[in-house]
Amino acid sequence: MADTSPASLAKQLLQILYRDEARLARIDDYLHGHHDDPYMPAQADDEYRLIAKRSVSNWMPLLVGTPAQALYVDGFRRGRRGAGAHRATSTALPEWDHWQTSRLDARQSAIHRGALTYGHSFALTEKVKGKVVTKGLSALKTAALYEDPANDDVPFAALTVVRWPNGDTPGTARLFDHRNEYRVRFRSLSDTAGITVQNGRRHGASECPVTRFAASVDLEGRTVGVIEPMIALQNRINQTVFDLLIAQTYASFKVRFATGMAPPIERDAEGEPVLDESGNPKPLPINANAKRFLFAEDPDVKFGSLDETPLSGFIDSIDMSIRHLAAISQTPPHHLLGQIANLSAEALTAAETALSRMIEEFRHSFGEAWERVFRLAAELAGDMSSAQDFHGEVLWRDMESRSLAQSADALGKLAEALEIPKRGLWRRVPDVTQNEIDSWEQMREDDDAELQLAQSIRRATPDPSETNSPQGQAA
Repeated sequence: MADTSPASLAKQLLQILYRDEARLARIDDYLHGHHDDPYMPAQADDEYRLIAKRSVSNWMPLLVGTPAQALYVDGFRRGRRGAGAHRATSTALPEWDHWQTSRLDARQSAIHRGALTYGHSFALTEKVKGKVVTKGLSALKTAALYEDPANDDVPFAALTVVRWPNGDTPGTARLFDHRNEYRVRFRSLSDTAGITVQNGRRHGASECPVTRFAASVDLEGRTVGVIEPMIALQNRINQTVFDLLIAQTYASFKVRFATGMAPPIERDAEGEPVLDESGNPKPLPINANAKRFLFAEDPDVKFGSLDETPLSGFIDSIDMSIRHLAAISQTPPHHLLGQIANLSAEALTAAETALSRMIEEFRHSFGEAWERVFRLAAELAGDMSSAQDFHGEVLWRDMESRSLAQSADALGKLAEALEIPKRGLWRRVPDVTQNEIDSWEQMREDDDAELQLAQSIRRATPDPSETNSPQGQAA
């Protein structure tokens, strides 16, 4: 039976961080523009190296940001079996209170971007000072163990580094299993002998409170983000840009020459030639520019020019590489190339189809992770009914650009022609927020209460016309 003691789990998780350290650091470098240098000759001087530095065109943030900006959780709907399922979405739900307390409206983006960048990121749900909060954890300092990493959403154990080792000061980390949290001290990721684990304390959940957000995970449990597969293409673009800058710097202009003509010699006061260090006469500098005309008396002198290197081939190569980058990353070409003129609405929709499909895949993957976060938050808050609600779902904001008039017309037709409840279409109003929907709910309840009160008063108050009528007096 495998050793599941806290010390053994800490060693395994630190070894995972050590194993993935170089790979994730390389991905992090490419995200922030620290790319491999393009090929240069061994005798390259400082000018070459400066051009190489300027040749980096970092496309990686765009590949991460394009899908991340369409991933925005805007609400939560409990399942039919969950408590309070009749209130489909409401800030009164404990799950959404936890969301707002954790400030995840803003912080969710960092979790999504981390998963898209490195292939996975994590979120820790815990009770802090009596409040249940969730915070994101970076893949660079967090690792998790799974019995089945491809299919399990609940980790067997997880570890996150709080402070890295610094000289003689050991690093510290937090270790979580299904019951307890432990404080871990370590000297380095590779030194498994220098690990100490302090006594644990209950974290309050019935399972490990760390949730993995995986952009893409295969049946072997391996995760991959959007950057790692694009590194080779990014290097190709940088190399081509470098070659373009070299040609632009050294060979993008015509070179004019003259043969058979000796330059004038520098002479001293006595008329003797001035010699250089090698004993040869020193030529005078020639001021050749567009305002001057060169001529020679010797008929054997020849003037000519060398053509400049055309740059169009380099530019076409860069354009082709960017198109390859767009196709492989499923990013619309006009997002990368900026070419959007004279495109119809149908053409734009077709160009963004692949991106929409990729975003939908991310929403399904991240949505399952957020639903587990909501269940953990409900359990830590003592709401066991919601903690067992596996039918709840997060609601993603519709980020497509539509005019309010078009949306209003479409929603009106859906309500009339298909008899869809009007309240069920509120969420499809462009740019509506969860707080606005709750405000509409409250307004509607207040209006219904006022209407019921008015009807009750009307029924309880006799009609004066009936009281004063002869029939009423006879009665």
